[in-house]
Amino acid sequence: MTTETRVLSGRYRVDDLIGRGGMASVYRGYDQTLGRTVAIKILKADLAGDAAFRTRFRLEAQAASRMAHPTIVRVFDAGEDVEVGADGHERPVPYIVMELVHGRLLKDVVAAGPVPIDDALRYVDGILEALEYSHRAGVVHRDIKPGNVMITDSGRIKVMDFGIARAVSDSSSTVAETTAIVGTAAYFSPEQAKGESVDARADLYSTGVVLYELLTGRPPFRGDTPVAVAYQHVSEAPLPPSEINDTVPRALDAVVLRALAKDPFQRPQDAAGFREDLDATVEGKEPTKRQMSALSNELYGPNPRQAAETARSLRQLSTDTTMRRTQPGPPVAWIWAGVAILAVLLISVLLWVIQIQPSTDVPSAGRTVPNVVDMTYDDAVQALEKEDLSAKRIDVADATIAAGNVVRTTPGADTSVAAGQEVSVYVSSGADTAKVPTLEGITETEARAALESAGLSLGLVQRKPDPALAAGVVMTASVASGTEVAKGTTVNLVVASGTVVIVNYEGYPVDVAKRELESDDKQLTVSTQEDAGCPATTPSLVKTQSLAPGEVPVHSEITLTYCTGP
Repeated sequence: MTTETRVLSGRYRVDDLIGRGGMASVYRGYDQTLGRTVAIKILKADLAGDAAFRTRFRLEAQAASRMAHPTIVRVFDAGEDVEVGADGHERPVPYIVMELVHGRLLKDVVAAGPVPIDDALRYVDGILEALEYSHRAGVVHRDIKPGNVMITDSGRIKVMDFGIARAVSDSSSTVAETTAIVGTAAYFSPEQAKGESVDARADLYSTGVVLYELLTGRPPFRGDTPVAVAYQHVSEAPLPPSEINDTVPRALDAVVLRALAKDPFQRPQDAAGFREDLDATVEGKEPTKRQMSALSNELYGPNPRQAAETARSLRQLSTDTTMRRTQPGPPVAWIWAGVAILAVLLISVLLWVIQIQPSTDVPSAGRTVPNVVDMTYDDAVQALEKEDLSAKRIDVADATIAAGNVVRTTPGADTSVAAGQEVSVYVSSGADTAKVPTLEGITETEARAALESAGLSLGLVQRKPDPALAAGVVMTASVASGTEVAKGTTVNLVVASGTVVIVNYEGYPVDVAKRELESDDKQLTVSTQEDAGCPATTPSLVKTQSLAPGEVPVHSEITLTYCTGP
C-alpha cells in the first residue's frame, strides 16, 4: 500500500524527515514550480494554533527572506496550508521553505568536546560575519546557538532561523514558555532572561557563549532547570575558559569575558568589533593574571553574596563590646626590624630580576615551526623537514593566495613544538568559483533562484522599458553567462519594466502619431475614430487620445480621435 505524497499549497512536495526540534520538524522537499530541492520546516501544532504567532511568524519570515549572504541559510518562501485533524476539524500548518544545506550542525561538533582553537575561531568568525550582515539589515537573530548553525561539507558556516525566535517570543507570555519553545536557555543574554528588550548586542552575547562552549566543551552556566541557568546569566560571573581548558590562551579569555559582560555597553558594540577582537588574539600579547583579574572585576564586580557576608561580619566585629585584646602589641623595635628585613628582601629580589636575561633558545628536544606562508607546498614540506617536523596537507579555497601556495599552518609560525610533530599545512586551491548561469530571457524571480543555486548574489535591479518583453523579464546582466567568478560575487540585472512611454499626441497629424505608436520602439495597437462634431483640418489632427501620456503597459490598445465635421 502506497502513501499519498504530501504537497503544501499545491507547490512544495514534502519528502524525507531530516531533523526534528522542539519547535518544528524539517523535511527534504521539492519546489515543483522552480524545479529545485529545498528544506521545508513545518511548525508544530501547538504553535500553529496561535493566530498571533502565525501573523508574527509570517512577517519575520518575510524579513528574513530579504537577506542574501553566503553565511545565512536563505529563506525562499513562507506560507500556511491546512490539514484535517483526527477530530475532523481543519487546522493551519505554517511552514517555511529554505535553502537545503548539506553538512552537519555545530551542536553535533560541540557534543564531541572542545574543538581546536583555530576551528573554534573560524566557526565563530562565520557566525559573526552572518550577524554583521543581518544587523546592518536591521534583523536581530535572538537565538544564536550551535543548533542553529550549520557547517557545510566545504567547511563554510551557515546560520539559520533568523526571525523565528522573535516570532516565538512576541507570542509567548513568559520566559518559561519562550524557553520551552526556542530551546535551551544556555545561550540567553541577561536582558533576554529578564524579559527586557534586546538589540544586536544580545546576539553577540549568545555568540560569546558559543565560543566559550567551543573552547571548553561546555557552556559557561549549567543548571537543572532553564530558570536556574537564566539566573546565572543575570547574576553569576563565568570562569575564564583557560581555567577549564589550559590550552586556551588568556588573550581569548579576555575576548570571551568581554562578550559575556552583563551590561550590553561593556560588550563589543557590533559584530565587526567582535571579529576585530578575535583577529587581535592571533598575534596579540596575552594579558597577565592581574590584568585578567582586573577585567573580571570591571565586567562583573565582586560576588554580591560574598560581599554581603563580609559586610555583616564587619558590622558584628565593630559592635561587639565583649571582645578585648588579651596581649599587648609588639614592641616598636620589633616593628622597625621587620621593616628593615622586608626592605632587604625586596632589594635582593629586584637585583635578581634585573640580572636575569630572557632566553630565546629552544630546548634541544623542541622545534620551532617555520613561517611557510605563501611558499609552494613542496618548499613548505622541505622547510618543515629541516626542523624535523612532518606536514599534513589540507586544501582550502582562498582568493588572496595563489593556488598551490600555503595559506597558513596549525600550529602557527614561531610556535615551539616537539620534534616529529605533525603540522597541518593549509594549501590554497584558488578562489572558490562559480559559473554565471544564463539569465537573459527568464524572470527576475527565476534569475534570483539561479544565482543563489550557483552561490552568487543578486545586486541592483534596474527596470527599463522594452516593448517586446513582459514585466520582470531579464534583459541583460552585469556579468556574461558562462563566466567563472568568485562565489558570492554580486550580479546586477536590467529587467523589463513591462511598460513603454508615450507623449501627448493631441495636435499631431493622425498619420504621424499612428506611425510612431506602431513603431518598433512602442509596438502599440492603434485605432482611429472620427468626430463629426468638430471641423475637419488638413491634414487631420489628433483631437484626443484614449491613453494618458506617460507609462502604459506593453502591447496596449490606444484610440486616436480626429475631427471630420464641416
